[in-house]
Amino acid sequence: MIKILFVCMGNICRSPMAEFVMKEKVKKAGLADEFEIASAAIEDYNIGDPVYPPAKAKLAEHGISCSGKKSQLLVKEDYAKYDYIITMENWHIDGIQKICGNDDENKISLMLDYTDEPGNVADPWYTRDFETTWNQVNAGCDGLLKAIMSHVSSHR
Repeated sequence: MIKILFVCMGNICRSPMAEFVMKEKVKKAGLADEFEIASAAIEDYNIGDPVYPPAKAKLAEHGISCSGKKSQLLVKEDYAKYDYIITMENWHIDGIQKICGNDDENKISLMLDYTDEPGNVADPWYTRDFETTWNQVNAGCDGLLKAIMSHVSSHR
């Protein structure tokens, strides 16, 4: 089982978008049984809140449901539980390490490091540009899935 945790500040926009986009991608690839995918926040502002309505609407535009998702806080135990901890912005790495400790196993990476345009995923909470965020998340998930499958096949 390959376990992926997507992380952002509040777990109501970017990381849940990534969680459900990736779930859809592994499902379409016939790999859903091989993955556990979730998302979490590094700050507790929105804990228990549903996915932000414009983010939910952007997913729905692409036929993806995030029904029932509630924001949850990253906990120290998540570091041991997940194989990949994928974050949306460089500064989130510090937040993850404050909660989980040092990244001794090199599990933490940036979402856009799996694309041809590394950097930070635009925060639609501030930009209100959910289309750009969708495009970045979609590209990041494609690249991440490709990297994981390449890694898995090289170790079989």
